[in-house]
Amino acid sequence: MTPLPNIAVILLAALVTVAGVSDLRTRRIPNWLTLSGVLAGLAMNSFLYGFDGLKRSLAGLCLAFGVYIVMYALRAMGAGDVKLMAGVGAIVGSGDWFGIFLITAVIGGLSALVLILWRKRTIKTFSNVGFILGEMMHLRPAYVGREELSVKNPEAVTMPHGTVIALGSMCFLIWSFTGMV
Repeated sequence: MTPLPNIAVILLAALVTVAGVSDLRTRRIPNWLTLSGVLAGLAMNSFLYGFDGLKRSLAGLCLAFGVYIVMYALRAMGAGDVKLMAGVGAIVGSGDWFGIFLITAVIGGLSALVLILWRKRTIKTFSNVGFILGEMMHLRPAYVGREELSVKNPEAVTMPHGTVIALGSMCFLIWSFTGMV
């Protein structure tokens, strides 16, 4: 992990806070926000570190976009989440983005468990996981066989992942200040 300059901390915190609140309230992350995050990350890193900063920023953007676009293609993630993580990657670069990704994955998993228990969907969830794994073994997307597994289905049980990304990013920033990451 590389120490983030103060401007990157402020930029990241502002981006994910606005996105997280927006996703929680409206279940949408505005394009103007995610595009601003990407452009600000590229510009900031280029200004601070020259061509090396631009390469670092592009690597973070591409890694984040590459990982999340696969989940979007499987209809496990919305497009706003993909663009938000691309903005996060552009701001922090690939190494720090991976740390944010791991923290976000843990928070997302714990949040999903709480949601499953709250909605009393434990058996249905295990059934869906088995179905998804079976479809993956046959290289088929699970949403084709069960529409409820697509985030685009209005009856699907979903959670605002932009808010989870915000929590993961903020935890990363807090832990980086305390030296735990």
